[in-house]
Amino acid sequence: MNVLVVGGAGYIGSHAVKLLAEVGHTVVVVDNLSRGHREAVPTTIPFYEMPLADTEGLKRVLKRYRIECVMHFAALAYVGESVERPLAYYDNNVAQTVSLLRAMEAAGVDKMVFSSTCATYGEPKVVPIVEETPQEPINPYGRSKLFVEKILADYATSRPAFSYAALRYFNVAGAARDGSLGEDHDPETHLIPSLLLTALGKRPQFVVFGTDYPTPDGTCIRDYIHVEDLCRAHIMVMEALQAGSRLIYNLGIGRGYSVKEVLHSVERVTGRKIPVVYGPRRPGDPAILYADATKIRRELNWTPEYTEIDAIVETAWQWFKDHPDGYRRKS
Repeated sequence: MNVLVVGGAGYIGSHAVKLLAEVGHTVVVVDNLSRGHREAVPTTIPFYEMPLADTEGLKRVLKRYRIECVMHFAALAYVGESVERPLAYYDNNVAQTVSLLRAMEAAGVDKMVFSSTCATYGEPKVVPIVEETPQEPINPYGRSKLFVEKILADYATSRPAFSYAALRYFNVAGAARDGSLGEDHDPETHLIPSLLLTALGKRPQFVVFGTDYPTPDGTCIRDYIHVEDLCRAHIMVMEALQAGSRLIYNLGIGRGYSVKEVLHSVERVTGRKIPVVYGPRRPGDPAILYADATKIRRELNWTPEYTEIDAIVETAWQWFKDHPDGYRRKS
């Protein structure tokens, strides 16, 4: 299949590009490089640096490569930033997706796999989270993703041939098995990379926010899905799309790990003691959040390969050891 990956130079998008090519799909990448890295996309893959707001440019790319499906990872994704800059999030994540859909309509492309988020659920009263859990996001980031889901549903109603999938997940972690790709964010706020950067001496200490949650060790529990498992799921869903399909799936490993469990895992994998400071809870951090991925396992037979936290951390550690300063400088 001819696939356009928008946001294909980002962390998840670049891993999707790699796996798509490996299983025989023809891939084209569009990314504005505001958060992504050109170095993360092989030079053998057609690459276009452009914003999704460029409807005409997108239409030309879609037509030139006879694209059959768009895989959509292009988004701003910092919760705190979304609170401070809501208009940027609604412009980038929502308005520019409308531009992308206009280009797809003009080019006759009727399939999309959308990278959504479990943040659309907000703070659910019951976990694990299932697809039927009410979607009540509590920040502009989550709302922007929910708005896109609703736009896709409305558009599909008006265009019966259009098919789409929305995939909801929380914490993506790890790196490519062969060490060629990994995480490189600025700023880096994710738990595992933050711990690994501390292990490398790039940060003086790691702060644990809250130790009095109603969990076994007092710290927050979240699910962590390996980036390659996540991208395999995107590909399986894409291949399952038929005219008129509307596929909604949660993605996760079916259990959560606490902050302290992840901290201890990083210490085991790296063999290094992490300097830790314990701080108060952050406002709005629920005690336990993890998704139930039973539906996609049952319907598409997707099963995550990485289910133990040490195995996930190990792949990330290999990347960070070789790329302590990210893509631009290798040790």
